[in-house]
Amino acid sequence: MSEQIQLDEYRSEMRKWLAAHLPRRSADVPPGEQHDLEAEAVAEGRLHQREVYEAGYLGITVPTEYGGQGLSGAHERIWLAESSGYEVPLPAGVASIVTMRVVLPTILHNGTEQQKREWVPLILSGENIWAQLLSEPDAGSDLAGIRTQARRDGDTWILKGTKLWSSGAVHADYGICLARTDPGVPKHRGLTWFRVPLKDDRVTVRPVRQLNGSEEFCEEFLDDVVLGDDTVIGAVNDGWKVANSLLMFERGAGHVDLAPSTVQSRDEQSADLVALAGAAGMPDRDNRRRANMTSIVEQRTKDWVHETLNRRITAKLMRGAVHPAAASLVKLSIGTRGPERAIAGLEIAGRGAIAWPTSEPSSGDLADQYFYGRQYAIAGGSNEIQRNIISERVLGLPREPSYDNDKPFKDVIRDARKWISD
Repeated sequence: MSEQIQLDEYRSEMRKWLAAHLPRRSADVPPGEQHDLEAEAVAEGRLHQREVYEAGYLGITVPTEYGGQGLSGAHERIWLAESSGYEVPLPAGVASIVTMRVVLPTILHNGTEQQKREWVPLILSGENIWAQLLSEPDAGSDLAGIRTQARRDGDTWILKGTKLWSSGAVHADYGICLARTDPGVPKHRGLTWFRVPLKDDRVTVRPVRQLNGSEEFCEEFLDDVVLGDDTVIGAVNDGWKVANSLLMFERGAGHVDLAPSTVQSRDEQSADLVALAGAAGMPDRDNRRRANMTSIVEQRTKDWVHETLNRRITAKLMRGAVHPAAASLVKLSIGTRGPERAIAGLEIAGRGAIAWPTSEPSSGDLADQYFYGRQYAIAGGSNEIQRNIISERVLGLPREPSYDNDKPFKDVIRDARKWISD
C-alpha cells in the first residue's frame, strides 16, 4: 500500500471519529481562548482529552516509547487540518496549550529517558497540566536575571522565590521552573530547571486580577520547596541551554498536536471587522465611510501577511531549514499586530466600542481586545527582545552591549543595591 493511500485512509477514519465525538467549533471563538475556567470544567476537559488520546489523535509524532503514536509529520498535519473546525478539548485553556506546545517538546528535547517515559504519557492523557514558572517581579524581560534560588541540601534541593505571570497555573499540576543554583557565576550560567509540584503545601498559587477582569495569570510563592534530583530538567547549572529551546518552542519553533493553531483561512481573515462595520452601520459622511473601508482592507492585508509569515516560518522551523531564532519573527509579528488591530476595531466601532448594553454578552469584546492586546507585545519576551534576537541570531549583527554578562550574578545584585543606596 502506498504512503498516500495510507494517509488518505488515516484522514477518512479521522473524519469519522471527529464527527462522532467532538462538537463543531463556532467560527467566532478561536481555539484556546478560554479564560477563568471553573475547576469542574477543567476536570471534565481532562476526561475529554483522555478520550482524544486513547483514540490515537494526541502525541501523533511523539515516539511510541513515550506514549505517543510514532507517526509522521504528514499525519500530524492531517490532524491539524481536519480538527480545525471542531472543539478540541483544552482542559485548562491557555495552560493546556502551554503544556502541549511548550513544556512537552521541551521535555522531549531535554529530559532524561526516565523523565520522558514517566512524564510524557501523563501529559498526553490530560492527567498532568503544566505551567511555566519563568518571570519574576524583579527580573522584568531579562529572564537571565531571575533570583529564585535552589540550594543544595544533602540529596535534595530547597527552592525559594516568587514567580509571576504564569498562565493558568491555578489549574496546573506542575510548573517547569527556572531557578538560580550558582550565584557565583555570570547570570546566563548557574541556572537550572526543575519540575515543581504546584499542589505542594509549600507552594502558594494566587490569581492576578487584570484590568479586563480576567484572572488568567497567576503568581507563585515558593517557600522552601523540597525537590529531588529526579526533578532536574537538563544539566545542573546549564539551564540557559534549556531556556533557549523552551523559548523557541514558545515562539513557534515547534508544537505538539493538542489542537489546531489559531491560523485563520482567507475567508475568516478580518471577517470580524467586516461584521463590526455592518453592525455599527456605515456613517453618512463619505469620508468616514471611505476611512472604514480603507481600514478593513488594510487590516485584511496585514492579517494575510501575518498568517503567511506564520505558516512559512513554522514550516521551515519544523524542517530545520532556518535557525530556531527565526521563531522570533512570528512572535514579533504577533506582538505588533495585536495592538494595531485592536485600535482599528475601536475606530470602526466608534461609540459602540466604549459603551454597550450589558444584555449583550459579547458586546464588550472589542474593549477587552484593546486592553488585552498589549499582552503579546510583552509576554514571552517583549517586542524589543525579539528584535534583538532577530538582529543578533538571524541577521548576524553585533551583540547589544551589556555591562553584566561576564560579571558574577551575586556581584550584579551587590552593585545594584549600592547604586540604589547611593
